[in-house]
Amino acid sequence: MSTESADTGTEESDPAIEVSPDAAEEALSLLEGEGLDTDIAGLRLFVQQGGCAGLSYGMRFDNEPEDDDLVVEHHGLRVFVDPASRNYIGGSTLDYEHGLQAAGFEVENPNVVSECGCGESFRT
Repeated sequence: MSTESADTGTEESDPAIEVSPDAAEEALSLLEGEGLDTDIAGLRLFVQQGGCAGLSYGMRFDNEPEDDDLVVEHHGLRVFVDPASRNYIGGSTLDYEHGLQAAGFEVENPNVVSECGCGESFRT
């Protein structure tokens, strides 16, 4: 398992996934609400086929990382990224947006070359 911690400054050769304080706070609150141990469990961030531009983001909570996951920790939140997804989202930042009409997690990805009109899918 590849581990990278923003809190300790450890770096791997893979571009890191950054997490904003707002995103970490929201995800940790949701993890705790699900009764998961935040010292072991975390948020899985992945890329899947789908959407009009070809790829879309997915997120879910996992009890623990897989052996080949990149694991990053920011502000107490553990984020798990599988090797295939890492190629698409390395260097991205996970944020949480608060808005009048909607609130939710958002991935700011420097690898995206185009997005669909609704913003739900992308192409690298």
